[in-house]
This record gives sequence, structure tokens and C-alpha cells, in this order.
Amino acid sequence: MTAERTTTDKPRLIFLGTPVFAVPSLQRLAETGAYDIVQVITQPDRPAGRGRKLRPSPVKEAAQALGLPVWTPETLKTPDAVAYVRDLAPDVAVVVAYGEILRPNVLAIPPKGFLNVHASLLPKYRGAAPIQAAILNGDRETGVSIMLLDEGMDTGPVLAQRVVPIAPDETAGTLSEKLAQVGAELLVETLPRWLAGEIEPRPQDHSQATVTRLIKKAHGRIDWTAPAVQIERQVRAFTPWPSAFTTWDGRLLKVMRARVVNAPAHDAEPGTVVALDEGPAVVTGEGLLLLEEVQLEGKRPTTGKAFLQGYSQIVGARLGADANE
Repeated sequence: MTAERTTTDKPRLIFLGTPVFAVPSLQRLAETGAYDIVQVITQPDRPAGRGRKLRPSPVKEAAQALGLPVWTPETLKTPDAVAYVRDLAPDVAVVVAYGEILRPNVLAIPPKGFLNVHASLLPKYRGAAPIQAAILNGDRETGVSIMLLDEGMDTGPVLAQRVVPIAPDETAGTLSEKLAQVGAELLVETLPRWLAGEIEPRPQDHSQATVTRLIKKAHGRIDWTAPAVQIERQVRAFTPWPSAFTTWDGRLLKVMRARVVNAPAHDAEPGTVVALDEGPAVVTGEGLLLLEEVQLEGKRPTTGKAFLQGYSQIVGARLGADANE
């Protein structure tokens, strides 16, 4: 396995990324025309959808559309993979949600290091789920950091940051789209200055660091004893995936949009559905949560009001009761 070489005065760059969040960064780097993107490295095609057919990563599709060379190794930990990256002779590397922690022998290859686009204002929200964490915690703003990778998890020095406000109705999906675009712009502003020696890396204050956990499907299950404010954040933080969900009459019920409402206190148990003029609401550990959009297992998404008209028997039922919540 040998790497193709090109002769150019442009800095030789390799790009490592996988999900749709990484696509704008790759596209903007290519659009500048300032770099010789000698290799795009992304995760292998994975089974997806109901048919479990192999599907390329969004970065692979974007790279192919741009006419860039793509490599999809299972891992960069093998000696052959390390040798291949070394043979590419990159001046610098850019990593955006690649999906594997890189070892020191890989990090040492490009003289100008690995620049990483991270979706938080480091050292806050290191790890796999910074976007969801910001929404879950009720933050009014978050941002993007351009940092240099080191051996730790998002612990390297910061080159640049940009603040992004979080709208009251922001979901993980909409915020991810915003941060992906802001991150791409900040990357193409920062990279030439870094290569020119104009930026002094700023070490993170590790005493202020917080670490996010990897989101799993089970985290979407709603605990109705929690306050309505917290559940509403959960709905937004887990849209589009894994979605906030509960159960009713043995079936999964996804809550796709919800709103905390001011209403007289209910003495019913948390999880109990009550009827309001605006639609169905659920008693929580603190306050009422109006279900604005839901999806019952096997059905299409619908407004809460339409759902209540079709399933009036849900009033008085206790959601999640059959799941031992």
C-alpha cells in the first residue's frame, strides 16, 4: 500500500472525518483551493436502514463529489496504516468527528499537527456529545473550538473559538447544523494563520473541564418524575436521535416537540395524561408538559392535538407505567 504523490507548492493536507457534521469543513477547505488535499480518511461503509445495506459515510460521499481520494481503513492503529499516513507526507491534518482516537505515532506525522473542530467552548463539554449536553443543561450559548490534538480526549491547546447562541427551540439537529457551518468558517480562517506561525496555542484550563457521555438509545427514555423543564430539554437534545420516548398501552410513543405550560397543579402521579385546550399534557415531577408533536409506534408523526382527537382514551392513562419507569 503506497500513497500517491502530487507536486505542488500548496500545503499537503489530510482530512479525517465521518458524519454529516464534518462535511462543511471538508467542502470549505476544498473551496479555498489553498491546500493539496492528498487524502480523505473516513470510516468504512456501514450497514444502515431497514435493509441493512452498506452505506458510505457522508464524508466519503462529499469527498467523491469533490473528486478527492478516499481511504476507509478499519483502524489507523496497524503498522501498515501508520506507514501509509506517513508516506502521504502531510504538512498538516484536519480532524472533524472521525470516530477513532488517534495514537501518538500518528499524531506525530504532520509537522503542523492535527487540527480538530470540536462543537463546544473547550474545556467545557469534552467528549462525544457536546451538542446534546449544552441543550440538556439549558445553556444559552455554546460554540466551536479549533484545537490541536494531543494524546488526551479533547485536551489539546486551543487555537481559536467562536460563540454561538442557543435558541429556545433549538434541537440537537438544528444546533449541529449551525455549529458545523460556524466550525467550517472558523477552520478556514484559522488554518492559514496557524501555518504562517501567527497563532500561539492556548493551553486549556483542565480544572474547568467537563466531559460528556456517549449518547445511547436508552438515554431517550423519559422519566416523568423529572421536572417538565428538564424533560423539554431532553426532547430537544435527543432530536433527531435517539429521540425522547415513553410507552403507552405497550407501544412506543416518541415525543418530538413539547412545551412547558403554566397550568394549575395536578395531584395525579407523574406520567398521567390530562387534556388541555392546546392538546394532551403530561404531569411531571414539577409542572405540566404539553405534547406538541408525537409519533406512536407504527404510525406517522402527528400534532398532539390531532393525536388526542384520535386517541382520546389516552387521557387519564399513565405514560411509561408498563416500562417500570
